[in-house]
Amino acid sequence: MADAAPPPPQTTPKSADKGPRRRARGGKSGRRKKSAAGSDFRCALPPYYRDTVAAWLRDDCPSLDVGGLVVGDARTTATLWCKSSGVLAGTPFFDATFDALGDCTVAWLRREGEHVDATGGKVAVATVSGPARKLLLGERTALNALSRASGVATAARAAVDVARAAGWHGHVAGTRKTTPGFRIVEKYALLVGGAATHRLDLSQMVMLKDNHVWQRGSIAKAVETAKTAAGFTAKIEVEARDLAEGVEAAGAGADIVMLDNMAPADLKVAAAELKKQFPHLLVEASGGITLETMASYLSDDVDVVSQGKLTQGYACVDFSLKLPKPEGATCNV
Repeated sequence: MADAAPPPPQTTPKSADKGPRRRARGGKSGRRKKSAAGSDFRCALPPYYRDTVAAWLRDDCPSLDVGGLVVGDARTTATLWCKSSGVLAGTPFFDATFDALGDCTVAWLRREGEHVDATGGKVAVATVSGPARKLLLGERTALNALSRASGVATAARAAVDVARAAGWHGHVAGTRKTTPGFRIVEKYALLVGGAATHRLDLSQMVMLKDNHVWQRGSIAKAVETAKTAAGFTAKIEVEARDLAEGVEAAGAGADIVMLDNMAPADLKVAAAELKKQFPHLLVEASGGITLETMASYLSDDVDVVSQGKLTQGYACVDFSLKLPKPEGATCNV
């Protein structure tokens, strides 16, 4: 059976559509709207993300595209279907894929940050128009980015929902456990899902962990050395395994203490004592925290709860991009 036709895409207002229409140059998607979360996070993306997308295309097609020869340059419109429920994220990377190929137009039917419910069957979320060979050339690259970004955003949204349901209003954060070469997508998707990115990379903020302390000799020495280069613009966070280490770190001038791999009850006691002694200190809970256990770590004395699983081991959201099936076609491949 042929796929049902998607609903009509959002159209350009008449005031912006005067005169003869021009063919879109690349993967343009009309007026940009804020995500369902309330912010247009694509405005925060660095300009080089388009170079990253172009590199993905080069990696996927380093030589001849024989499939492109088969379908040719006839113009057509494909439908982007969401086949599993989740938060839609990664639309700038999807757009940039077809923008890089040129002569393609993306029209979104759902907003980034919106939860798409596919429990009743697949849902049309966009259409992509252009030469058939270009649609198929960008198909897998665009879907890979979108499905993974949506997976991160879905996991992030679920964690934030647990925190808010418990009445806790601190930061649910990811970690630096991101996929090499894919960091910008996963960090972006955390924002779309409503979570905090934590530090974006090794150069942002200073995090001193057990290896730094062991090599330097003590927490105090590690913090003192870090301050000589970090200056007044970068915060310093120190990993602590117990209250004593947390007190040493805060006393040495750390801005944030990460209570790592502690039992929830012990962590809450340590966080309360740290806040009592150092009222302006930020306290982070981390280490083995999952969606199922997160609520037990929440307290008024904990400012941040981080989970590596938000960008490591997340489930992808299932999408497909389908060209129209001709009437009477019998091929069901």
